[in-house]
Amino acid sequence: MEKKNPIEEAQRYVDNARVLLQERGELDYETQSYQDRKYVKMAGNTLWNGVLLILNATFHISKAKGRRLSMDDYRNMVGQRDRKLLTLVNRGYDTLHLAMGYDGNQDKDICSKGFQIAGEIIDRCAMMLTA
Repeated sequence: MEKKNPIEEAQRYVDNARVLLQERGELDYETQSYQDRKYVKMAGNTLWNGVLLILNATFHISKAKGRRLSMDDYRNMVGQRDRKLLTLVNRGYDTLHLAMGYDGNQDKDICSKGFQIAGEIIDRCAMMLTA
């Protein structure tokens, strides 16, 4: 089985989330909010999974270890190596996982910021992986 590039794979998650919101999210331009919370939640969870995928690759966390680590475990690992990445991961957790994925916050600006944060995390991890 061919091993996939984690950077490309994480970016694919971002692309999938973007397509999902564009095609299914039904943006109301007057209120600048998405009409269906379900698709915001799906996009947020997809983005967060892409972030976890790149973090797992960057910090050499294998699926063989069973369940995913807790957020505190991720925070400790990331914080020991890169404080700026830790700030991004905390913002990503709040925006992608909680606001979008859990609450389904339909505000377009929140969703746009979520995509931006996911991209910044992937870019920072990509620098660490290629260094």
